[in-house]
Amino acid sequence: MEIQKLEFLKHLLRCKRHVYLDHNATTSVSGQVRRQMNHVLKYCYGNPSSLYGIARKSAEIMEEARRHVADAIHAEPAEIHFTGCATESNNAVLKSVSNYFYPKKKKIISTPIEHPSVMNTLEFLKKQGIVVEYCPVDRQGRVLPAELEKMIDAETFLVCCMLANNEIGTIQDIPAIAKIARQHGVLVLADCVQALGKIPIDVHGWGVDYASFSAHKLYGPKGVGALYVKQGSPFAPFMHGGHQESGMRAGTESLHNIAGFGAACQDVDKLLAHTEQIRVLKRQLIRGLKEIRPDCLIHSPEADCLPNTLSVAFPHVEQAELLAMLDHHGIAVSAGSACSAQEDKPSRTLKAIGLSDQAAQETIRVSLGCGTSARDIRYALKVFRDHFAGRTRFVNMITPAQLDETILFDEQVYILDVRPHSLRGKYKGLPNAHEASFVALEKYLPQLPQDKHILVACQGGGLSYIAAYYLKSKGFGRVSNLRGGLAGWKERRPDLYQKYAGQNVTILKPAR
Repeated sequence: MEIQKLEFLKHLLRCKRHVYLDHNATTSVSGQVRRQMNHVLKYCYGNPSSLYGIARKSAEIMEEARRHVADAIHAEPAEIHFTGCATESNNAVLKSVSNYFYPKKKKIISTPIEHPSVMNTLEFLKKQGIVVEYCPVDRQGRVLPAELEKMIDAETFLVCCMLANNEIGTIQDIPAIAKIARQHGVLVLADCVQALGKIPIDVHGWGVDYASFSAHKLYGPKGVGALYVKQGSPFAPFMHGGHQESGMRAGTESLHNIAGFGAACQDVDKLLAHTEQIRVLKRQLIRGLKEIRPDCLIHSPEADCLPNTLSVAFPHVEQAELLAMLDHHGIAVSAGSACSAQEDKPSRTLKAIGLSDQAAQETIRVSLGCGTSARDIRYALKVFRDHFAGRTRFVNMITPAQLDETILFDEQVYILDVRPHSLRGKYKGLPNAHEASFVALEKYLPQLPQDKHILVACQGGGLSYIAAYYLKSKGFGRVSNLRGGLAGWKERRPDLYQKYAGQNVTILKPAR
């Protein structure tokens, strides 16, 4: 009996362990950054645009942060403009430069593996008359320079390419790309968000005209970004109003966030010195995963890759299943970009490097950080090993073909719809469903019946998988997930969808 109690306690402790392996999505705020931000919030409340003493102190702090950011990327302080985030920075460049050249020049060349902040902005610009073409990449996500040069013509005014891919970690040869562009008089925007603190950056040496950065990717705060604009490169204000940021970006500056960004950039050299240790841990993880599942597929290249980033697929295992199982055991990984994680669509990046829809939806991204330890990697590998050996609890699955009237109208079945509000407005839900917020699921627990079979559904089957595992961990005995979600059910049973979808839906209110 004592041995059984000991084993139970060990199991409980393992379940309570938290391992964060999604540093490409965001990072925790470092101690130095937090102390600097707290100091500014407490003592430096003056408006940097005013002239009296406490305001001048605020302006001094902001200029000091600007110098730190500039030093980290080898730029001049006057070339650094603080923004709300890297998404704003990318929007500002793409729209400003397009307005500058249009209609004399109309063409932007980008790549098919850019961040959504670039891809979606380019889609917007296409509707405004801008021609957008995508330079193909190879199986490892690298731009083909010869193809790029062939695509540049007299209409081209900008090449847009991310330095390091956020999903597979591929590092582009930005100096070579910039050289080709310069030979044709074309400007270059480099999205450097994932690279800062992981590889050295030299915007002057590379010859790029614009570069975007974000503080929360290198242990700084969320809500602040930076835009590098090379002196002399065309750029018009994206936001109009006051004279802030040398007239380039109106609005009272978020001083504590800017100070935090500057403090984070002071640690860039330390972060770079730590990359080899991270690379070693990534190699250990790869070796361990290959021992557990020899058929796993590594999408991240061995060379010219971020030291912390691993994109890996497990054939015939849905990413939603792995994400949910790992989350249940306290391990955070992702299926791709955090800015598109809830779309339930195959990754554009993985499709661009030649993966099928199925292979893309069998892929997860693991991204290590400075706090990742060898113990974290061992724990993660043990969880993977136990899962693939069948030693972990599984959530029951209901396929779209199985979801018929018998289940839909069974009084002992409680249908829980965890789709976001945006999708609920676009697509009808299952009949008799109870709608609840996925992100605030804990607040709905008192309303959920312990004595019924809970069937969890979302649009594509990913969010509901995680929610189902969560309910299992909270003691709900009979929980199932709708594989493929509402989209799969609509495709497999269009007759039932047309007849019943959207009927008798209840919107749950979270407990306060």
